[in-house]
Amino acid sequence: MKAIRVLIVLVLCAGTVGEAVAQAYPSRTITVVVPFSAGGPVDVMARVLAAKMSESVGQNVIVENRVGGGGIIGMNSVAKAEPHGHTILYTPNSVAINSALYRNLPFNAQKDLRPISQAISSTLILTAHPKLKVTTVRELIAMAKARPGKLNFGSAGVADPLQLGVEMLKVATGADMLAIPYKGQGPMFAALLTGEVDLAIVSLLTALAPIQNGQLHALGMTGPKRSAALPDVPTVAEAGVPGYELTSWHGFFAPAGTPREIIARLHKEVVRAVNLPDVRQRIEATGNEVVGSTPEEFGTKFSTDETRFKQLVHDARIPFQD
Repeated sequence: MKAIRVLIVLVLCAGTVGEAVAQAYPSRTITVVVPFSAGGPVDVMARVLAAKMSESVGQNVIVENRVGGGGIIGMNSVAKAEPHGHTILYTPNSVAINSALYRNLPFNAQKDLRPISQAISSTLILTAHPKLKVTTVRELIAMAKARPGKLNFGSAGVADPLQLGVEMLKVATGADMLAIPYKGQGPMFAALLTGEVDLAIVSLLTALAPIQNGQLHALGMTGPKRSAALPDVPTVAEAGVPGYELTSWHGFFAPAGTPREIIARLHKEVVRAVNLPDVRQRIEATGNEVVGSTPEEFGTKFSTDETRFKQLVHDARIPFQD
């Protein structure tokens, strides 16, 4: 009986400590690290969400851009940060690609980062320059197979999510196309518009106006469903590549070891922010979808994507980067 009473006391004390941690947090400014440059889509969304979180957490929530190494510098800074919840990461799904691509990473995302919430899911679209004279996925695949290695596609960097989308198409169909890397999505998209590259996967927001005015051909949505903005454009899976699916995402992570009570508080604030009417409207207007998943759901998605990208990098024979 004495042992049982001691156990009960310990459980109650643990609960009290957890509540105290949650109530004391945050005690100072929360820094949201964005591992990419200011002004890009990841940075813009991070700033929108940080401003809304500031309104309810009782402390300032600021964005700090720590760029370099394809996002690795910023990601590593959070992985190595003290786990008190005052330094967190906002990143796209490139964090799930890095372990598949880089030979020697300074951190292990699965071990060193703790998922908080997937904030949004991005809608991507496979597009082609009109000079290519293809208007469907089937026509593209047929042309690529008839002219192996002659068609090229734009990449925003080696094995960035947009390049991997085309690599996935190549692996699934046996089509042979050449990746042309650029330093970021802006230069890559400019090259697509001028016809310097034949095709590319890009965000729907970026491509919508050029598609509507005839500067680009929309071949297929890369995700699991069509877009309300372009209801006549099929998914790539519908258009002839069964099982094909690629979505991009943004999400929040904390350093491993961050108390679960703080993770729960941060998750609550993220869900609140993304579901505010003005934020939801802004997210959806940019061709994205509100998610706000639980830490457990996000952790499962992250692990699944990391495994999937490792297999894709292997199948596409993309060499390790140093």
